[in-house]
Amino acid sequence: MAGIKNRFRLGLALTCAIQMPAFANDPLSAIEWLEKQPKQIVVPLEAPQITIDEPAVAGSVTTPKVTVTPLGAPVRAAAGLLPSNVTGLPRDLWQGSDAEAVSTLIKDLNAEKLPALQELLFTLILAEANPPRDAQNSEFLRARLRKLLSLGALDPAAALLTRADPAHPDLFDLYFDVSLLSGDPDAPCKALKAQPSLSRDFASRIFCDVQLKDWDNAALTLSTADAIGALEPTDVALLERFLDPELFEQIPPAPQSLSVLRFRLFEAAGESLPTTSLPRAFAATDLSGDAGWKPQLDAAERLARVGAISENRLLGIYTSRRPSASGGIWDRIDAVQRLDIALKSDDPVAILKQLRRAWEKMQEVQLEVPFAALFARDLLRLPNKGADADLITKIALLSPIYEQAAERRTENVTLIMAQSIAIGEPKAQSTLPLSQTLTDSFSGAGAPQTLTDIAGKARLGEAILRAVALAISGAEGDPATLQNGLAFLRSVGLEDTVRRAALQLILLEQGF
Repeated sequence: MAGIKNRFRLGLALTCAIQMPAFANDPLSAIEWLEKQPKQIVVPLEAPQITIDEPAVAGSVTTPKVTVTPLGAPVRAAAGLLPSNVTGLPRDLWQGSDAEAVSTLIKDLNAEKLPALQELLFTLILAEANPPRDAQNSEFLRARLRKLLSLGALDPAAALLTRADPAHPDLFDLYFDVSLLSGDPDAPCKALKAQPSLSRDFASRIFCDVQLKDWDNAALTLSTADAIGALEPTDVALLERFLDPELFEQIPPAPQSLSVLRFRLFEAAGESLPTTSLPRAFAATDLSGDAGWKPQLDAAERLARVGAISENRLLGIYTSRRPSASGGIWDRIDAVQRLDIALKSDDPVAILKQLRRAWEKMQEVQLEVPFAALFARDLLRLPNKGADADLITKIALLSPIYEQAAERRTENVTLIMAQSIAIGEPKAQSTLPLSQTLTDSFSGAGAPQTLTDIAGKARLGEAILRAVALAISGAEGDPATLQNGLAFLRSVGLEDTVRRAALQLILLEQGF
């Protein structure tokens, strides 16, 4: 700090008066000149005594509730990546719902254990649809973006922000964070430079000045903000080092509250923080591979597990290099690479030799569903015989082409039940847990009337979220709740989602 303070100490009093951003003072009136006009004395005219013959009027007035929406907000709030002709969901998906209620549902929903329901959640978040009528500014859009960030889905979040025209005060903080995490902060920084009212955060302003090479203004703003106590000591130290990399002052330890900007400033200071214990959004920064292959692999597995990246991207990272060590993740990478090579050889013996090992390694990290999506089609080309025939059937039933596995021969009770689910005609097996519950979910009855009523009031999205929450809760040990959730989803046409969720419930709990 010494270099910067000495440079600007003499002019500090003047700069505090001149250079402080407008928001540091009390807000000005939108029509300030009215407040500066001298008070005028208005003498009312004497009212004439006139009798008017009119009907009686009401003794009181009821003022209707008025919702104020800034220009452009409806377009931003309705932003989405998936049009109705892709999702099959109506434009009034959210329109009749309470914005706060559905925002809370999205925030609290945890569908990680059932990838089919997690995929449905992504579809709802990314759907083009009118927002709730009472949504203020971009409140509902912010809830959707925050959920994407919590799952580490940076690319969809960035694309959704682009559709929403994010250079607005109600979206700028998320725009800034997503851009920093994606490694491309120039666009929000240029927007902030052109329109300083986008953010009240001094740290963001200083960072952007440095990013845009406006060194003098960055130093001046930092000195001023430090002098008036507008920045925490950690931020001052990090920004000093960012502004002047030649400083040798000690970097403070990482605080418990780690913002995206602080994370990037630690990285810029040569003190990169490991992302394994940080929220998933930070893990996405390792996907580039700049931090090394091991962090990239860890991040890819962590994000693929919740559907934040595709299985093809996971495989691309898995096969980008040869492992130079053994044990742990390296054995898993080796097993998947060997299977991938064997599949390209079209040698059934070589394929089956590698299959079970690769499958067991992927089970260790709950990546069975991405594995199935990657390899099921090739595996179904193998003869339906031998010790691994049932394993191939199971893998295919967990993939998007589950129906193709429905006719394969098997004597395994679990697989027979799963095959009946795959064609939408479950046949209960009394020896299997949840067997009767899943069968009843397809019976055509049992959808909760409360959810049906909600869906009929332009609140279909809310009803689906509530049904997903029921199914997830029920999967933890409440069969009736599970049945209610799945039955409702099926009643509104989400047949594929229900079949895949049911297959995951019955197959991922059974060992082979």
